[in-house]
Amino acid sequence: MYALAMKLTLERRPFLASECNELPKAEKWRRQIISEISKKVAQIQNAGLGEFKIRDLNDEINKLLREKGHWEVRIKELGGPDYGRLGPKMLDHEGKEVPGNRGYKYFGAAKDLPGVRELFEKEPIPPPRKTRAELMKEIDAEYYGYRDEDDGVLVPLEQEYEKQFIAEAVAKWKAEKEARLTGSGGPGEKEEDEEDYIYAVRDDEHSDEEMRDQLEGEEGSQAFIAHVPVPSQKEIEEALVRRKKMELLQKYASETLMAQSEEAKTLLGL
Repeated sequence: MYALAMKLTLERRPFLASECNELPKAEKWRRQIISEISKKVAQIQNAGLGEFKIRDLNDEINKLLREKGHWEVRIKELGGPDYGRLGPKMLDHEGKEVPGNRGYKYFGAAKDLPGVRELFEKEPIPPPRKTRAELMKEIDAEYYGYRDEDDGVLVPLEQEYEKQFIAEAVAKWKAEKEARLTGSGGPGEKEEDEEDYIYAVRDDEHSDEEMRDQLEGEEGSQAFIAHVPVPSQKEIEEALVRRKKMELLQKYASETLMAQSEEAKTLLGL
């Protein structure tokens, strides 16, 4: 009797479920695995075990769960019940599976480990995109900047900048004016001397008699230069007479007479 008890105690669970060919033993090994899983699940609830111990326990629980699945498949092959469909799922449901990592689960304190907690956090749902019509409803005068001056801040800043810009421009103009006066003979000269009178006749232009048409007037009147040929009174009268003749000819003469007149002028060389 003692020898039989020692044999049952020392008997080890097969490494592979396929090595077991007896249904009662397969049932026994499955119950043994469930008992081990229950103990480790109870231990992993203690967060004071430390990160490394918790990770090791979680790995051992996942390994036992896979082994339990192998024994359930073997029990079904030996003619036993289908525990994969009918058996209790309490131990499996205590673990939390990471989205996208099917199979590996975290139990107890393992779910709060650094780097694991973030895996279970769901990404926030992105806000729905607005349609073009909804976006157009929000477009108003403020969108185009027509109300930028209504806040009472922009106008004072622009006025201050404008005063500063004008002051700098005036200071620059005064400095340039003083520099010109200093370089041209002293500050006593009049401002009118700096600007040339474009219509005045200079001394070097008096020698060109052919290009000048001086207008005579009262004593002290200003002389002018004619830069284009000016017709005489006789030439103007002749041009008016020719123009009047052409107008009368176009008014009373027919197209045939006009053509004949043009031919006659061509033959006469006029």
